[in-house]
Amino acid sequence: MSPISRESVPVADNGRLRVLTLNIQVGLQTAHYGHYVTGAWRHVLPSRRVRANLDRIAELASGFDLVALQEADAGSLRTAQLNQVEYLARQAGFTHWQVAVNRNLGPFAQHCLGFLSRHPLHDVRHYALPGRVRGRGALTATIIPPGSAALHVIVTHLALSRASRQRQLDHLARIAPAGVELLMLGDLNCEADELLQHALLRERALQPLRGAPTFPSWKPQRRLDHILATPGLHIARSHVVPTPLSDHLAVAAELQLPRA
Repeated sequence: MSPISRESVPVADNGRLRVLTLNIQVGLQTAHYGHYVTGAWRHVLPSRRVRANLDRIAELASGFDLVALQEADAGSLRTAQLNQVEYLARQAGFTHWQVAVNRNLGPFAQHCLGFLSRHPLHDVRHYALPGRVRGRGALTATIIPPGSAALHVIVTHLALSRASRQRQLDHLARIAPAGVELLMLGDLNCEADELLQHALLRERALQPLRGAPTFPSWKPQRRLDHILATPGLHIARSHVVPTPLSDHLAVAAELQLPRA
């Protein structure tokens, strides 16, 4: 797929921001549980199918202003040294992108988070998150769309264990700056009820958007992928994208930002 020009995907105006979060599973398209076994080699070695699926992900991403990516690879043996975040940014016509490696397996894998943005990303930081197993993290940045107030954004991918998730959510709530609107996106590996019950998230007024399940993508039963927002961010619309591009479905939202 040829790169999409900036002119074909204009930034949303009138203080609106279109956001998307997706766990891309290193570009693998999974249609049933058997693919975890039959396609396991693609987690180790490069595949043409992965590049084709990345192009489909880029096509989806091109319709948004801010995209949060989880389970990407920053360039290793299994991607033929392709930085998947950079590739998606170029294919989808994003002028700003950031990547943060959470789990560095040397030449074999570079597990990472990423942002694609049509607005400059300021004060970008990467945090390692606590947990029983190392390798979880968060990437944070601030964007200031023209005419709008500053927005602090966080992309993260949390642990499978509830005890580790609670510690990680505590950490995320503590590092989030005060005095600005907050947006947290990612694969949080839990349902919305767990997020609603978390004391520090309630203190920071971060509320998850309710919606349809996202996992597994071929027969969704659980809402593991979330967008959390503070009250000053009016949610104009939100939905789960029904197109399976990995083992998770993407979550999209359009926000009305407060004026500067």
